[in-house]
Amino acid sequence: MRRIAIALAATVSIVVLLFSYRTSTDQTPVAAGRPLGGGQPSRTSAPVTSGPAASSPTTSGGASGGDGTFTGDAADTRYGPVQVRITVAGGRITDAQAIEYPQESGRDVRINSEAVPELNQEALQAQSAQIDTVSGATYTSEGYQQSLQSAIDAAHG
Repeated sequence: MRRIAIALAATVSIVVLLFSYRTSTDQTPVAAGRPLGGGQPSRTSAPVTSGPAASSPTTSGGASGGDGTFTGDAADTRYGPVQVRITVAGGRITDAQAIEYPQESGRDVRINSEAVPELNQEALQAQSAQIDTVSGATYTSEGYQQSLQSAIDAAHG
């Protein structure tokens, strides 16, 4: 009976070690804007609601409540701030750009070189901050949504 318990404990330990093994530790930077492997990042279907922003948004090119360019508040994330600027024409978002996002490490650059263009496109399609979170870039996606909502609020304000 004691041998069975030891064998079972050893097997469980080995399985835990196998599942906790990290397969990729590559920290080599990749040029921003260059897609990795030619594929698209996968997305989850559940939108994340935005929270309150820390500072007041800036506007240019028009009065609040109309057309123009609106910059949302910078949303602090675990890996750095994310800030979005939108252009509104005819009551619709015609352009959305992340003007600040994490780029401190090679990993940040690799992740965000795919995630940020996807988030920009999602904002244009959704015409709201209710956009999908990019898998593998959860913190950037959440910060993007918060800053985007802040810019939309400024456009409607």
